[in-house]
Amino acid sequence: MQRVSRKRRQAFTLIELLVVIAIIAVLVGLLLPAVQKVREAANRMSCQNNMHNLGIAIHNYHDSYGSFPPWGFDFTVAPTPNPYGAQKQGHSALTLVLPFIEQDNVINLSDVTHSVIDPVNLPPVYGTSIAGTIVVKTFLCPSAPTRTIDYGPYFASVGLPLGPMLLAPTDYAVVRGLHSNFAGPTTGQCAPLSPADNGDFGVGVMGVKGKKDPVKGMIQGKVRFADIIDGASNTIMLTEDAGRQQVWVNGQMVQPNNPPPPLSPGWTLNAAWGDYNTYIQVRGFNNAGTVQDGGCCAINCNNVNQIYAFHSGGTNGLRGDASVHFVSAGISPVTLAALITRAGNEPIMNEDQ
Repeated sequence: MQRVSRKRRQAFTLIELLVVIAIIAVLVGLLLPAVQKVREAANRMSCQNNMHNLGIAIHNYHDSYGSFPPWGFDFTVAPTPNPYGAQKQGHSALTLVLPFIEQDNVINLSDVTHSVIDPVNLPPVYGTSIAGTIVVKTFLCPSAPTRTIDYGPYFASVGLPLGPMLLAPTDYAVVRGLHSNFAGPTTGQCAPLSPADNGDFGVGVMGVKGKKDPVKGMIQGKVRFADIIDGASNTIMLTEDAGRQQVWVNGQMVQPNNPPPPLSPGWTLNAAWGDYNTYIQVRGFNNAGTVQDGGCCAINCNNVNQIYAFHSGGTNGLRGDASVHFVSAGISPVTLAALITRAGNEPIMNEDQ
């Protein structure tokens, strides 16, 4: 009987294997930017949705109390005896809108009738409340890096070396307005103000509240819809200031990032959502993002109390009508100033916003 011979199948040669790997590497290289672009588009949409929800919350606050929340408030007198001294510092706008973003459980762990620097509002070991340590997803942009916020080194630098004070971050901040070095009748180098403009933004200036009722007892700093002369749709009241406590400049981390004392160029304090010093007051940097008041670069240049996002080409901005628009990093300083201030009566130029 004749035996049927079968050809033995040969394996891939090394050259063939290398060719296949090279083809796969090329395909991955071509597809990766597209995947990253799709992911960033999704993150940017999620970021815009967070800001829109904050806009609705600010509107609901206005409906409840007859004015917008201030960027922060102080008490006229220290509310109670406080082991940390006669603290008058109140709470942030983000704290005040917590009930309107379905975060009643967080606000219930706080006491806005007491200073934010009071044991009833500070986390252990400085106090008894964990409210400020709770991460609120609505305050975070998924495009920004995750990080840990620790105010402990700062408190140690002022004589309270009790240990870490871990707090929850925010990537958004209310816009306090324009610094006089950016826009002003005499020193403003980037966008001189009109005679009717005082540089304030849409939500409101610092409020002052009495001890008995810290919400309805606001006696200064009320801003209502009627006070936005430029129109709510033409006024930015909240935008991104992402990545803190790490200082970022033009997409690069500044080093060293050592906490105080003394303050290092890569570390900044104002980073927690419960801290009203996280506000934005536009003052401009040089194009390198390294010199404050050194130029008119105002978006994605430096994230120390400035407009900064991890989106390519610009940032998201929440306007007074609760709409969210992408603001180009190339927007002119004059147009940016017009969008931030609420009573300048300036025409908004037709450019990429």
